[in-house]
Amino acid sequence: WNVPAYHFDPTGEYGARCPVVADPSHSNEVTFRACDHITAGRHSTELFVDAAVRFLETVSRSAPFFMSVALLAPHDPRTMPERFRSMVDPEGIALPANVLREHPIDTGALRIRDEMLAAHPREPVEIRRHIAEYYAMIAHLDHGFGRLVAALQARGVLDRTVIVVAGDNGLAVGQHGLMGKQNLYDHSVRVPLVLAGPGVPSGRRSDALVYLLDLFPTLCALAGVEVPPSVDGRNLIPCMTGDCAGGREVLYLAYADSIRGVTDGRHKLIEYACGATQLFDLSRDPLEMDDLSCRASSGPLLERLRQQVRRLALEWDDERHPAGRAFWARRADLL
Repeated sequence: WNVPAYHFDPTGEYGARCPVVADPSHSNEVTFRACDHITAGRHSTELFVDAAVRFLETVSRSAPFFMSVALLAPHDPRTMPERFRSMVDPEGIALPANVLREHPIDTGALRIRDEMLAAHPREPVEIRRHIAEYYAMIAHLDHGFGRLVAALQARGVLDRTVIVVAGDNGLAVGQHGLMGKQNLYDHSVRVPLVLAGPGVPSGRRSDALVYLLDLFPTLCALAGVEVPPSVDGRNLIPCMTGDCAGGREVLYLAYADSIRGVTDGRHKLIEYACGATQLFDLSRDPLEMDDLSCRASSGPLLERLRQQVRRLALEWDDERHPAGRAFWARRADLL
């Protein structure tokens, strides 16, 4: 609500500031927020969708256009209009089996802001409330998305528009004793990715391993535009048509300077800067509850995945980044 925002600035500077008294009950100190206006009483999802709909009302029915709508939802603080909040009863939510009271390993981020949104140790009643608010905010987001689709249809361009719905990260919301995204479990790194429109087969699902950076060359291909040589991503059209050659054999996973990992779709290895290791068989343990890393029988698999971590760290120039250098300095045993 009441999100500080900017009108479009063709210079790209966005230098305007609005005055605010943050604590008027105790101080008259004036500070300045980075914005040129605030729309009182309007939720960010509605604010952004309103702007997107206005843009769609002006697009040509024949010329190409591109629009990116980066909603703040469902980021905390999770608020939404009451009619969406009332859709979800916290008492009716069944907690996932991997909800824990505390995370057993130092992730390097156990006391950051995200993890302080719920009390330590985690309590089921509070986690249910957070999940209910998460679902309600997604319902509000979905309503906004429906408005965008309706605007495309009203303008007569829906049938020639490629639509992509993607998330930049997931969220733990109590799973593994965590609240935020600062980990490498599937609930936080496996994000929604849905495409629809001309050139996209309908009703298909793919288990291919992909990065969000693969969207750029994919959209270029769907639009008939040449992919710039500087682009690292891969065209996902083969994955959409049933040829998984367009995907990747393994994904490199990283969080800040404290966690690295890989997954090949079936197995996942997670290495922590504190020295801990986790190994999961996702095919039989999708909630990542049974750590196999200490089992003698897992030795060959563990070494194979560690080789992949080393290879991909080099491939992605991880040690050239300050966060990567810090991690590998603490986990030289993996090199």
